[in-house]
Amino acid sequence: MFHIHRTASALAICSATALLAACVATAPATPLAETAAAPAETSVSESETARFEQERQAILAMAGDYRVTFDFTETVSYVDGYELAPPKLSGGHEVVRVIEDTGDFISLQHILVVGGDEKFPIKHWRQDWQYEPASVLVFIGGNAWETREVSPEEAAGKWSQTVYQVDDSPRYGAVGAWSFEDGIAAWTPPREWRPLPRRDMTTREDYHAMDAVNRHVITPAGWTHEQDNLKLVLTGAPQALVREIGVNTYAADSDFDVAVATDYWEATASYWAVVREEWAAIAAEHPEFAITLQGETEDMYMPLLNLAWEVADGTKSAEAAGEEARAVIRDYITPEVGSLTDRLRPTTSLAGVE
Repeated sequence: MFHIHRTASALAICSATALLAACVATAPATPLAETAAAPAETSVSESETARFEQERQAILAMAGDYRVTFDFTETVSYVDGYELAPPKLSGGHEVVRVIEDTGDFISLQHILVVGGDEKFPIKHWRQDWQYEPASVLVFIGGNAWETREVSPEEAAGKWSQTVYQVDDSPRYGAVGAWSFEDGIAAWTPPREWRPLPRRDMTTREDYHAMDAVNRHVITPAGWTHEQDNLKLVLTGAPQALVREIGVNTYAADSDFDVAVATDYWEATASYWAVVREEWAAIAAEHPEFAITLQGETEDMYMPLLNLAWEVADGTKSAEAAGEEARAVIRDYITPEVGSLTDRLRPTTSLAGVE
């Protein structure tokens, strides 16, 4: 059974910044004894290797310490009677660290630093990058996800980005190519569904999902996360409610208490590794799965965050907290996703939307 839960949360949504390092490869001279075809094959191989490393450096450039701004503006209404919401602009500081790098796989963890005179950390989102993926985990609406196979032709030369929430539950995924045209390093995937951002999940009840283009661009100051979002009502045939443009900027800046974030991560990293393993196991076991909560999932993520604090302050071991976290997660997961309609939280009705 799916339980309805709509509770406001102080957690924010954001990302981070850094500078793109140029990647230059020099091809060695080809021995004269080789056949005519051999130099061409060597050149292609070296060119592909150089391109792969250039793309890796673009992803790694997003790690660092940042001053961040989040700017979201609704631009066009598509439903009679809908009035554009006021723009939302916020900001803060965020630390992004590489927590795994195996060459063709890179994981970046984001941690917010918030508060007034007394700063404290909030574990934020995570982005995992996989080169030429065999599959990608995608959002299918109503707090449910599926593993979608990616053909070798579709994956060739591309990276998947999978984004995870504050409790390491999945958020959205897509496959796209890095481009370096006009001196700009940018990754742009096709449009994919995404859950509501927390800024709307805790304050609105008039739509169910985003249909979004999610672009990452490296800049001289750091990087940007650009979004072209359609807010969808999913009762009946999908209906776009309104278009929203988002521009999140990440400017390199270490003029804040970075240790607030890094100390927290050092203390809790082994606990969060267990949580990540549990979510990975669930995705591996079930081609489709859902969280049995409609809308905001605070009943699940708050216990997981609280366990991390117990590990951080030394009142509970990472091993003990990890076992409790596994039980919490499994308590809210089902492979029986049912129909989309049954998974959706109720929404307020609008003229023009059935």
